[in-house]
Amino acid sequence: MPKKAEQPASFETALKELEQIVTRLESGELPLEEALNEFEHGVRLARQGQQTLQQAEQRVQILLSDENNAPLTPFTPDAE
Repeated sequence: MPKKAEQPASFETALKELEQIVTRLESGELPLEEALNEFEHGVRLARQGQQTLQQAEQRVQILLSDENNAPLTPFTPDAE
């Protein structure tokens, strides 16, 4: 039964959890099925982190825009 996709509390929390998964996988002590589940969860966390970083980069690019007269509007990430 696959794990329910949970949103991490923050980017930092997801990164810490991803580091723990890597440590467990590198230990070589997990049974195959558990290792695959951990790997799958790690991939989901990595993708969420990548999306968070892309959104942050977009926000920075908007803030550093050369258009001094451009109105500032709240950033809303694209829905997937």
